[in-house]
Amino acid sequence: MRVISVVIPALNEAENMVAVLGTIPHDELADAGWAAEVIVVDNGSADGTGDIAGAAGALVVVETRRGYGSAYRAGFAAATGEVIATGDADRTYPFGILHLLVAHLERNELDFLSTNRLHPDNRITMRFTHRVANRVLTTMSSLLIGSPFRDSQSGMWIFRRAILASFDIRSSGMAFSQEIKHEAHLKGFRCGEVDIDYYRRGGVVKLNAGRDGVTNVSQIIGHWYRGRVVVHRGAGRNDGKLGTVAERGKVS
Repeated sequence: MRVISVVIPALNEAENMVAVLGTIPHDELADAGWAAEVIVVDNGSADGTGDIAGAAGALVVVETRRGYGSAYRAGFAAATGEVIATGDADRTYPFGILHLLVAHLERNELDFLSTNRLHPDNRITMRFTHRVANRVLTTMSSLLIGSPFRDSQSGMWIFRRAILASFDIRSSGMAFSQEIKHEAHLKGFRCGEVDIDYYRRGGVVKLNAGRDGVTNVSQIIGHWYRGRVVVHRGAGRNDGKLGTVAERGKVS
């Protein structure tokens, strides 16, 4: 069996943890020849998130340095799978389609596959202000970085672990999400993107839109200024099949 590492950062997500872990499609992945290694990164929770995740069968990594990016760094360091999949612990992302995402990655010989939440079917599940902010940041990424992704802020990605060695990711906070996409694109890895369903959050919203928005804008400008553009031949090429998973369009 090949191994896919599912890395989930979590901060005070006790009420969501069992439900989230229960959506990971172990049987479907096994049928496709994949064993799922589930890693929950407890980023300083005070509500027993880590204990609940461990009891539900996840490998729990404790990262005391607060920050979305810090949590992912710790999770990636613990991952052993040849492929890594990510998603938040707040029940917003459809972990149930992981077997379809890894099949798309393999079938199209991609290195990095991101997901797009910003399509009409998800309009009612995302705040208007967040949709606008996402659009602005995605447009900036496109203009300055040349990013092909339609949702630069999506927190669900699936990629080959080997490409991490080529990345220069500096963000410790929420900007990590856009920076990993920028790096995959700028370093010339074969990238793709697919539409997904996006659900209402369970529990308390932790995003600070103003602070995180300013940080993300600064990161985009900084990344552009660094000028780390071409390492591999064909930098910035996408797979030409954006918006499809298993030839079915958006997966529900």
